[in-house]
Amino acid sequence: MIFAAILAGGIGTRIGNTEMPKQYMLLGSKPILLHTIEKFYINEKFEKIIILCPKSWIKHTKDLIQKYIGETDRIVVIAGGTVRNETIMNGIDYIEKNYEVSEEFIIVTHDAVRPFLSPRVIDENIKFAKEYDACDTVISATDTIVKSSDGNFIDSIPNREHMFQGQTPQSFKILKLKRLYNKLNDNQRAILTDAANIFVLNGERVHLVDGEVNNIKITYPYELEVAKNMLKK
Repeated sequence: MIFAAILAGGIGTRIGNTEMPKQYMLLGSKPILLHTIEKFYINEKFEKIIILCPKSWIKHTKDLIQKYIGETDRIVVIAGGTVRNETIMNGIDYIEKNYEVSEEFIIVTHDAVRPFLSPRVIDENIKFAKEYDACDTVISATDTIVKSSDGNFIDSIPNREHMFQGQTPQSFKILKLKRLYNKLNDNQRAILTDAANIFVLNGERVHLVDGEVNNIKITYPYELEVAKNMLKK
């Protein structure tokens, strides 16, 4: 079975002074989150689409799904965690409580504020997660990457040909992801910025999926304006 976990647990402070988390802000005629949910809802490969949001926003999220999509047993809304990987583990806990999970079960994790995800990227995530146990959506770095440990002086400038910018989805065999996460110590968990690093820190391979420049993450006010223009086109 294949599950989607839409990570909507953030409060979006970087987008400015708003009354709601950024995933609930309008993009065109409906919230950003609904655009993202629809990309997974139309794909019949998913057994369940799990929305992980702040606990205080669960009812609001359910109301939005009812309004824009209608009654569906393929979508469930539960509370996310305090950090990204804790949120993913909450999604896995839900799956384990409601299904007899096998080694072949897959979870496709995606940022709620990447609403322009294409069907091709979703399908390739599923394909490569089945084949390699883990995959990460990326695009080639177009700018030179500069490494600085103190934020003041350059430590190194890596070869751009070997550099990629991470996007989502990131997709995994569920049981293997949980086993590897449980093997990490507290210091390793503290430095995690995405789930793919759970595999990397354990010496496991993560296959690359070609992303798309349109698969933007809406984090700052400028990106919201870009997304509005993209939607018009």
